[in-house]
Amino acid sequence: MPIVTIQQGPREVEQKRELVERVTAAFVEALACPPESVLVWIQEYPAENWGKGGKLTADQ
Repeated sequence: MPIVTIQQGPREVEQKRELVERVTAAFVEALACPPESVLVWIQEYPAENWGKGGKLTADQ
């Protein structure tokens, strides 16, 4: 069973729905596994909980 973890900032549910569909399709194609076996976890982090280039993302 492939398990995929995606870490990102908050997105709309429609965007996440499409992301899960496309990631699943990529694993099905690459591994020849059934779609039901692909598990996708989305972990979302608000802008105040991560930084880039030495600055908090919320401050950029």
